[in-house]
Amino acid sequence: MAPGLRSSTTAIDGLILLELPVHADARGWFKENWQREKMAELGLGDFAPVQNNVSFNTRPGTTRGIHAEPWDKFVSVASGRIFGAWVDLREGPGFGRVVTAEIGPGFAVFVPRGVGNAFQTLAPDTAYTYLVNDHWSAAAQTRYTYLNLADETVGIPWPIDLAEAEVSAADRAHPRLADVTPMAGRDTIVLGAGGQVGRALRAVLPAARFLGRADVDLSDPAAIEAIDVDGVGAIVNAAAYTAVDAAETEEGRQAAWTVNATAVAALARLAARHQLTLVQISTDYVFDGAVPEHEEDEPLSPLGVYGQSKAAGDLAATTAPRHYVVRTSWVVGDGPNFVRTMVGLARRGVRPEVVDDQIGRLTFADDVAAGIAHLLATGAPYGTYHLTGSGPARSWAQIAAEVFRLCGADADAVTPVSTAQYLAGRPAAPRPVHSTLSTARLRATGFEPRPMDPALAAYVATLVDRAGS
Repeated sequence: MAPGLRSSTTAIDGLILLELPVHADARGWFKENWQREKMAELGLGDFAPVQNNVSFNTRPGTTRGIHAEPWDKFVSVASGRIFGAWVDLREGPGFGRVVTAEIGPGFAVFVPRGVGNAFQTLAPDTAYTYLVNDHWSAAAQTRYTYLNLADETVGIPWPIDLAEAEVSAADRAHPRLADVTPMAGRDTIVLGAGGQVGRALRAVLPAARFLGRADVDLSDPAAIEAIDVDGVGAIVNAAAYTAVDAAETEEGRQAAWTVNATAVAALARLAARHQLTLVQISTDYVFDGAVPEHEEDEPLSPLGVYGQSKAAGDLAATTAPRHYVVRTSWVVGDGPNFVRTMVGLARRGVRPEVVDDQIGRLTFADDVAAGIAHLLATGAPYGTYHLTGSGPARSWAQIAAEVFRLCGADADAVTPVSTAQYLAGRPAAPRPVHSTLSTARLRATGFEPRPMDPALAAYVATLVDRAGS
């Protein structure tokens, strides 16, 4: 009986060796060379190959490589036998690490992006076959990283001496390890670069490409389609139409749906086609606030146009196979926000009326950025996550009073009022009463949200110091 499908890790991070069941009889043999469902369970994840290549090699000793390509590769042997060599040519501590194996039809190797791949044929008429999860192009080939087959540092023990092997002139001319520039990780694009979260993301994703309104018109699907995603692994959409009350007008309604829903659908199509990870930043306004705390899988129930358009964006984002929908509430960062407004009122001696029947937690933009970076870096399971500050929920009036106190002003200067009182006579969108989001799912990935109260104290101190300098 043929052995069952098995996998084993190797000294190179992400390089997986698989043993494939080969069913043989008098007629020959049969194997499942690639079986997505079974192999995903063995650690290959959402590989999603799009191109199948075959290298046929007539004579033993034919040697090809070492090529590190900007995509993942699933390698197997259809006939014959090879000696395979893989060298980690990615940035990081594994750079230069080597794995070798002799394999025939009963084995396959998953080679992650940036790991150099090479082989030497050990039998005549060897067919070497591989799946890749991006399409080859001349432009993509310029992003290859190469290593000389005879590099003394890695010291690959070729069964057939390279002096006697069939090797192309190009492969003989590749650089030694000391002269190789490691392959960098995939790029990240951040949309909404000028917003509070967009600015915070610069600190945690310094190498990302930040695009603002002048760079991409999110109201134009063709402009989204034209975004250059060559070498990109993720798109973070920090752009949104956030004028909650203006969204209730005829003009605002169209703008909200265009940016918050239609644009997200276009981004999801782009991400799906190019196998990118889409990070969509969402809001507590997708819920009606009827329960004290909202879980990620609670049915969407937005009250106003802003929430409705964001809920549609959530659903659109989930059509990208690799997606994170990150819902936040009451965002505070580098830009106009509630806390900054209260600091200004406290300094001027204004005695504001602030609603006390809307309950939630502040979310600091730095924490949103850190949480997004965590999800991307750890490869957390795709899906929806809530990300807010931790600690007891507060009303807007309680937060305002605390801001006044932190500024050295009289906390009693803040007068609590109901939402109905505050909005009386004004055209306004409905607000959820309860905006508190459960963060248990995010914490399960290893990210611990920062407590809201000390974060607020630190933020206010920064504003006060800046105003006093």
